Amino acid sequence: MAKTSYADLELAFSVERVARYLAWAGGDPDRAVELYTLNTQISEALYLPLQAPELALRNRIHGVLAEAFQERWFHQDGFLRGDRQAEQLAKAINDLEHNGRETTPGRIVAELTFSFWTAMLGTCYEELWQATLHRIGKKPNGKGLRRKDFSAPLTPIRTLRNRIAHHEPIIMWDIAKHHANMIEITHWIAPAAAAWRRSVDRFDQVYPSERIQLATDQAT
Repeated sequence: MAKTSYADLELAFSVERVARYLAWAGGDPDRAVELYTLNTQISEALYLPLQAPELALRNRIHGVLAEAFQERWFHQDGFLRGDRQAEQLAKAINDLEHNGRETTPGRIVAELTFSFWTAMLGTCYEELWQATLHRIGKKPNGKGLRRKDFSAPLTPIRTLRNRIAHHEPIIMWDIAKHHANMIEITHWIAPAAAAWRRSVDRFDQVYPSERIQLATDQAT
C-alpha cells in the first residue's frame, strides 16, 4: 500500500485542518502524518469510554428525578434553571415531533444533549443535588459524592467529546487523565456499564505509553 504523504492530507482534508500537525511536528511532514493518524486513532478509541458515562449519566439523572418527582420532571414549572436548558428541551421535543415520533419521556431523555445533562450538575442545582441528585452515584467504598466531583471532570470531558465529534485535534490534551476520569465516573454511576467498558475498551492499546511530544505543547 502506498504511503500517505502530507500533501495527500492537505488535498483531502484542507491546509487549515492539517497545518497544525505540521507545526507540532516541527515542520517534518512525515511526522505530521503520524500525528494526524495518531489523533484519529485515539479519537476512535475514546468513542466507547465516552459513550459509557454519557449514556449512564443521563439515565441515572432521569431515573433519580423521575422517582423523586415524576417521569416528566423536566416539564415542571421552574425546575430547569436558565434559558439554555429550556431551549434544549424544546428542540428535543420539536425534533421528535418533526420526525413523527411520540414524545415519550424516554425518547425526550435520549434526544437531549450531553450539555443538558452536565448542566444538571452545575452550581445552580446545588440545592437539588443535596436533596435528591446525590443519589445518582457513590464511591466504590459506599461513600457519597459531591456535585463538583462530577462537574469538574465532566466539563473537559464534554469539550473533548465535542472536539472528537467535529474531527478536531485532541493530542495536545492530557488524554490519559480524562480517560481515567471517564472510567471513574462510570464506576460511580453504573458499575455494570463500567465492567462492560473494561472488557472492550481499546484505549490503552492505542494511546502511547510515553508522552506525545509536540513542538508547541499545551496539555489540558
